[in-house]
Amino acid sequence: MEVVYEDNHIIIVNKKAGEIVQGDKTGDTPLSEIVKQYIKEKYNKPGNVFCGVVHRIDRPVEGLVIFARTSKALERLNKMLREGEIHKTYHALVEGNVKDDEGELENYLVSDGRINKTFVTTSSNPDAKLSKLRYKVLTRGDRYTLLEINLLTGRKHQIRCQLSNIGHPIKGDLKYGARRSNRNGGISLQAHKIEFVHPVSKENICVELPEIEWR
Repeated sequence: MEVVYEDNHIIIVNKKAGEIVQGDKTGDTPLSEIVKQYIKEKYNKPGNVFCGVVHRIDRPVEGLVIFARTSKALERLNKMLREGEIHKTYHALVEGNVKDDEGELENYLVSDGRINKTFVTTSSNPDAKLSKLRYKVLTRGDRYTLLEINLLTGRKHQIRCQLSNIGHPIKGDLKYGARRSNRNGGISLQAHKIEFVHPVSKENICVELPEIEWR
């Protein structure tokens, strides 16, 4: 486990593709439990260790995930997340050549929990949620385009679904139309940077990962 930021109230981890943030029906050990064990061993803590899940990223996605080490931090971070005060920037390597250098995508999305997939729908669908993101082209290659993405809403599989909808599925994302899988079983989407005001100290926190080289 790679810890990229840590203090008395929060811990930020660089999740690997294939890891789950929170327990699910697979029964695989979630990252939250690994973080608990890390805190228990590092600080010699007896009994139960608190580790609150602030947000999640999909299993095949890699990158930054925030956990709360105190209930006070968890409560405040959850409120900040709801109010859009935690700013997350993603990098995505997508198939094809994205025509515009930058743009904004706006769709109504609906998720089907039975097959764990999200679809573009119409505003008349009672279960539809308005979903927005901004993107900017970082580099272009012969077959792929590297995008920087800022979420304006936080919907399930939002980036994956919206990029697929414009004909540019994320590399390796078979579920959303990619041509082939990645070697590591993940997809070429990284939670690259997180910015927010610390829930307790009120300092500005900005954590950014190095550029990734996808193959």
